[in-house]
Amino acid sequence: MSTFYEEVGGHETFRKLVHEFYLGVAKDEPLKAMYPEEDLGPAEDRLRMFLEQYWGGPTTYSEQRGHPRLRMRHVPYAVTPTQRDRWLLHMMNAVDTLDLDARHDGLLRDYLTRAAYSMVNAWDE
Repeated sequence: MSTFYEEVGGHETFRKLVHEFYLGVAKDEPLKAMYPEEDLGPAEDRLRMFLEQYWGGPTTYSEQRGHPRLRMRHVPYAVTPTQRDRWLLHMMNAVDTLDLDARHDGLLRDYLTRAAYSMVNAWDE
């Protein structure tokens, strides 16, 4: 039985998705300000590894960083509905660059949307 990771093209697909996402983040000053590192490369690697593992690929993320604990890892940052929407804008634009069939595209978008909504931990001022 194959995994979503394998069905959509494996590492190259997730590399492209996350790279395209961070190209958008790099141009979005309010969103980029949430990243503590000036170089977005390490964040890009972490997100790619997380998504690869989540979708049935290598377990490199857990091997290097332990359990994902996404909400806990994001507690230091005020993730507001506005920041969530900015994140989703760039992530959905990145999904648009992939050549996924309708089923895989829908599954990926649904997960990313639910994940983004679950990260909100503060309200807009």
